[in-house]
Amino acid sequence: MKRGLTITPAQARTLFLRKQRLSEVPAPPTAASVLDVVRSLRCVQLDPISVVARSHRLVLYSRLGQHDPALLDQVAFAERHLFEYWAHCASLVLTEDYPIHRVRMRETRALTMRGVRMGRLREWVAANARLKRHILSSLRRRGPLLSRELEEAGQDPDWWISIGWAGGRNVSRMLDYLWIAGDIMVAGRQGGQKVWDLTERVLPTWTPPDRPGEKEVTRRAIGHSLRALGVGTEAHIKYHFVRGRYPHFRDVLARLLRRREVHSVRVEGWPGTWFIHDSDVPRLDEPPTPRTTLLSPFDNLIADRARTSRMFDFDFRIEIYVPEGKRKFGYYVLPILHNGAIIGRADLQYARDEGVLHVHALHAERGADPFAAPHVVGALRDLAKFLGGSSVALPRKARPKEWKRGLASLLDDAPAPR
Repeated sequence: MKRGLTITPAQARTLFLRKQRLSEVPAPPTAASVLDVVRSLRCVQLDPISVVARSHRLVLYSRLGQHDPALLDQVAFAERHLFEYWAHCASLVLTEDYPIHRVRMRETRALTMRGVRMGRLREWVAANARLKRHILSSLRRRGPLLSRELEEAGQDPDWWISIGWAGGRNVSRMLDYLWIAGDIMVAGRQGGQKVWDLTERVLPTWTPPDRPGEKEVTRRAIGHSLRALGVGTEAHIKYHFVRGRYPHFRDVLARLLRRREVHSVRVEGWPGTWFIHDSDVPRLDEPPTPRTTLLSPFDNLIADRARTSRMFDFDFRIEIYVPEGKRKFGYYVLPILHNGAIIGRADLQYARDEGVLHVHALHAERGADPFAAPHVVGALRDLAKFLGGSSVALPRKARPKEWKRGLASLLDDAPAPR
């Protein structure tokens, strides 16, 4: 590769979409293709809200289209290729990346305890040593247990000591602590409830046993992050994958540049120095594959809001926790990706008892393709089918003026539930 390579924003976007598996014909839906998608993304965020579907299901749907959701459970909980852990958020991550995530386990910082000084954490763990022993011994003796079974067994006030910030939820706090510390893992799910077991009984025998040092972990993490992004700045790389956990980042990146494993690039009209993995340079001239799909609000493509704004001229904010009267676009809004651009957003709710995907509002971005309406309708219908539904309801009042004519003959008028 020549020094001082300059690429266009269109090349940067197309490569990003390809690396995110959003600019290609979906692979046939198999367990292998599910694993292949996660390998490309490196982590898939988990979120409990299921107004449409759980976020990780939507992330896979956007890339694979119609597929059996049980395939993901097979890959994660039967074949053990994935496990639940903290990447940029609580996520499904790859068992083959266990040596990278082991670093955080060594740090033993619980997700729910961020911002609490380590001295207080040590005090709390020591004060609740009996509860910790009880949870571990219960799992050892009784096998995998649901969260509620462990919580019921740990309700005796004599078994735990709160120091205020635990909020009286010491059992769930201890489960979080043991999870982040790597002592226990999620062995499965029952109706959304976590099933816990000891880590040594969850990890497969083929789990990589190596214990790399900090610089080697950062080298691997930079590679995974950058390959998932296509091109990115230092800030983008550090924000993705194991967010904020890249010790010796500058030193490791400099070494990768010297070894020509990573190259610096300039993107026309965009500030700063960008980087690309050597293996992705030949892909810069690959043409895009036209696709229209809907994205989870927690999709990897839009997880970095500043990057999303730069890449797609699209400002996105999750409004789930915004009071209804102050929301601009809606409660559960899915961005609409069409032919390499984010052209709109849809506030959706799936009524499982009716089998209807209700569109509370549909918004077109400024400059959106005025002829995209049939593609948007097709994407909504395809999502409804994936969810097990039979129809889409998009009332006239919810239709944007940009697509109103195109939508008129495509969808039934029906009231949306509130």
